[in-house]
Amino acid sequence: MKNLGTGERIDDLMRSGRVIIQSEQEFCFSMDSVLIAHFPKYKKNARVIDLGTGTGVIPLLIADEVKEICAVELNSRAAGLARRNVELNGLTEKISVVEGDYRKHRELFKAESFDLAIANPPYTPLRNGEANKISGIARARHEFTATLEDVVTAARYVLKFHGAFCMIHLASRLCEIVDALKRHQMEMKRLRMIQPKIGCDANLIMLEAIVGANAGNLKIMPPLIVHNDDGSYTNEIYKIYNG
Repeated sequence: MKNLGTGERIDDLMRSGRVIIQSEQEFCFSMDSVLIAHFPKYKKNARVIDLGTGTGVIPLLIADEVKEICAVELNSRAAGLARRNVELNGLTEKISVVEGDYRKHRELFKAESFDLAIANPPYTPLRNGEANKISGIARARHEFTATLEDVVTAARYVLKFHGAFCMIHLASRLCEIVDALKRHQMEMKRLRMIQPKIGCDANLIMLEAIVGANAGNLKIMPPLIVHNDDGSYTNEIYKIYNG
């Protein structure tokens, strides 16, 4: 592609012939984004918002499943790449990219206007004295621009009553997540642990919470195992990546 900039490359998403431009200067999407993109229960007429889209990988992966997707991104360079990726894949009528801070959700969106919110947010809270020690791409995984409370607050604001919020996050923060969801009138209804290998502790979780749902009836799904004992990906991971 002649319009690629310095340090940019095109990767195959292995879904509907779609590709994505990524830059070495920005945080490239990880397995986490692919996994959470495959987790929600999609409805064809749904309006979806991706809170912190990066270069737009989740919207590209789910575009066949829903009616409309709004991809929100604070970083201007990442938002620019997301727009180019939408155009490159011919999805401008389905995916809109909003450059903005979802912590300012009241300025960006109408309340309760989406059916589903998806998030792969920064995972790691900042502790005293850490901020100056973290630089470059590593900053994308720390809560510099948005905390757990911020993403849950934004999701509740944009979601309709009985709308769904799907998120991937650290397993070690599950108690904090449940508390935040309950304070924002959301109840967890599906939970799946992600384990690096069989016998290892879960390091990540994927969850679905519903706005205004009654407590109880939580479905705890079988764990998702990422690697076999020899380090290769499990059959389920291969299936997810290959659509």
